[in-house]
Amino acid sequence: MADEVSKKRVLSCIQPSGMLTLGNYLGALKNWKNMSDDYDCIFAVADLHTITVRQQPAEFRKHILDTFALLLAIDLDPQKNILFLQSNVSAHSQLAWVLNCYTQFGELNRMTQFKEKSQKHADNVNAGLFTYPVLMAADILLYQADLVPVGADQKQHLEITRDIAMRFNNIYGDVFTIPQPFIGKEGAKIMSLADPLKKMSKSDENQNSYVALLDDKDTVIRKFKRAVTDSQALVKKADGKDGINNLITIYCTVTGKTVAQTEKEFEGVGYGEFKLAVGEAVAKELAPIQEKFNYYRRDKAKLEEIYRDGASRAQYLANKTLGKVMKKVGFIY
Repeated sequence: MADEVSKKRVLSCIQPSGMLTLGNYLGALKNWKNMSDDYDCIFAVADLHTITVRQQPAEFRKHILDTFALLLAIDLDPQKNILFLQSNVSAHSQLAWVLNCYTQFGELNRMTQFKEKSQKHADNVNAGLFTYPVLMAADILLYQADLVPVGADQKQHLEITRDIAMRFNNIYGDVFTIPQPFIGKEGAKIMSLADPLKKMSKSDENQNSYVALLDDKDTVIRKFKRAVTDSQALVKKADGKDGINNLITIYCTVTGKTVAQTEKEFEGVGYGEFKLAVGEAVAKELAPIQEKFNYYRRDKAKLEEIYRDGASRAQYLANKTLGKVMKKVGFIY
């Protein structure tokens, strides 16, 4: 284990925009627990980011608490790590405003995610959607994060965070740590069960395309039985067999078996039997997570105690950075 003093700090945030999927879990969350052995980890539910799309308040609150409870259910230790709700730490919004004034309009206008989301939500192209990357920069820079895990769709946002931080440091001195992308153990890339050429997504309108982390065993197995495959009836990874390739990836990731072991295990077996085996393996993986999730959701007082404590610890770190920024700019802080 790395020495406590020399541990680099990693910040990871996840939006509570709906129920998390098997893709979220196998692609990222499953690795978060292992990261805390080697890094000083801060995990946040990024609820402020979520309101760029209009939310129904009661449902939104439920999603926030569900997402936080799931972070605990996958065994992220709230003593070993800092776990909190972004909106509980006011420094995020405050630093975002300051950084807005050190970010150029043209930089934000080049963000591909803004263009994509503007098309997707054409009836609500709000200023928050445009300045979203600045709030993300504030999230990262507040905690002087050394490393940030980013997917392909977020690389631009980390680049603009680095640009903002360097611009501010060039004016006021060494204020922010310049974050680097986190290259850890790569999570499995899990594709849609209905269209294996697309990533599995909780926002997909076809509910059979994804497995939610809280789906019961019968639902999980039913979704895998309906998964798109091909006509070869051969459980083997190969080009053009996107559906089966995806199912093999899922099976290997949850069982720890290699592709070769999996192909040997299901040699001569039909797709129906293989899909059932994948469904059962996934349901077995999710069962303890669901049990812990239900424990935390039933005990509202315990859940609140954990997210309030996490916010207090996060606020302490955030305020140190915010105070430095405010004084550098010239505010009476």
